[in-house]
Amino acid sequence: MIRVAPVTLEFNGVRLEPLAMYHAEALRAAASDGELWTLRVTSVPEPHDTEQYIATAQDTRNRLAFAVIDAASGAVIGTTSYHDIMADIGRVEIGYTWYAKRAQRTHVNTSCKLLLMSHAFDTLGCGVVGWRTDCENFASQAAIERLGAHKDGVLRHHHMRRDGTVRDTVMYSVLRAEWPAIKSKLHARLASHAG
Repeated sequence: MIRVAPVTLEFNGVRLEPLAMYHAEALRAAASDGELWTLRVTSVPEPHDTEQYIATAQDTRNRLAFAVIDAASGAVIGTTSYHDIMADIGRVEIGYTWYAKRAQRTHVNTSCKLLLMSHAFDTLGCGVVGWRTDCENFASQAAIERLGAHKDGVLRHHHMRRDGTVRDTVMYSVLRAEWPAIKSKLHARLASHAG
């Protein structure tokens, strides 16, 4: 049985802290960098919905949402969450992840995923970490696959998009036994892009 509780995590210039209402204005600014709410395959809030987005994240059972913060500047650059937490079998999923355009294709995503997977496997004792994404979100699928996650399959006609269409959901996972090799690979990738 795992026990997921609010925690602040920091690594490689990125800090994850529990998402709170005081992050609203900064989160709105991060979403505005690229007008991310216009993307059909993401859960980014429209500017006027930011407070409701945070309230929903805080009130949703089995979810722990984080603000993603540039540690050097203190700027909020996105958000990510543990969700669909199944404490009795030691499973968490990582999702509801998005970053300001300026933080995309940088070290941020790999650093965040290393923080979250390290905490899940090494601190919480999870047996598996999962991801799910829209079948049409090819950038997200590629990013998850670059982490070394295993593609488990596709859940057809699974989830409503914001435009009212229903998506198929692509499922991925990393097992505890796979974690040491993946952890080493991700640290090596970050080291090779440093400086």
